[in-house]
Amino acid sequence: MNGNLLLRIAVAIILLTHSVFGMFNNGINDFGNLYLNQIGFAPFGVFLAWSIKLSHVIAAILLLLNKYIKLAGFVTIFVLIMGIILVHFQEGWFVVGGGRNGVEYNFLLIMVLLAIMFPNGFKNNTI
Repeated sequence: MNGNLLLRIAVAIILLTHSVFGMFNNGINDFGNLYLNQIGFAPFGVFLAWSIKLSHVIAAILLLLNKYIKLAGFVTIFVLIMGIILVHFQEGWFVVGGGRNGVEYNFLLIMVLLAIMFPNGFKNNTI
């Protein structure tokens, strides 16, 4: 088992758990209605929230199957960057400890996804 496989499994688990629980506890609808709609995405907040979470589920499956890794990575990185811009940046760097709900977790996931997408670095790769 190589490091890339371990990272793909770990990120897939994170994306699945972050998404699936919200499907069953009304978290996705709440995120759409109580956050996205309130910051200017109305009336599309719930649709966007579901799109984000379904993209996470699809990306997780693709990571586990080792298929369309770059596409799954780019879509997920876009979602994570938007999360940083819309939610986490105003909270600072730390998720816990020196602050709460900051950007560090998204930053780490972005770096891990880049490592998965480009296991040999950026040279001689086509995007």
